[in-house]
Amino acid sequence: MNDLQPSVGGSLEDFLDEIGEREEIYGEAIKRVLTWQIEAARKKQSISKSDMATRMGTSRTQVDRVLDPQNLAVSLDTLDRAARSVGKRLKIELIDA
Repeated sequence: MNDLQPSVGGSLEDFLDEIGEREEIYGEAIKRVLTWQIEAARKKQSISKSDMATRMGTSRTQVDRVLDPQNLAVSLDTLDRAARSVGKRLKIELIDA
């Protein structure tokens, strides 16, 4: 006998679509991952936030905004400069939905 029960209802994506929050949740998840990766690279290389700001040509306050996973109002250009400041590149691609 199989202990697994069949799933009831739809997928997480279906639920998020139903409550109208799929895009917001996905946007925040993407930003959290990017923030985590940039922050991990910064710490691994012992780059201070002030040094990162200098490399990006911006202020330390802006670096704090970039590294805030809940701040979704960060441009792709700014994310790209943040990635490059820690020796990484930002790669964006379109995939089938």
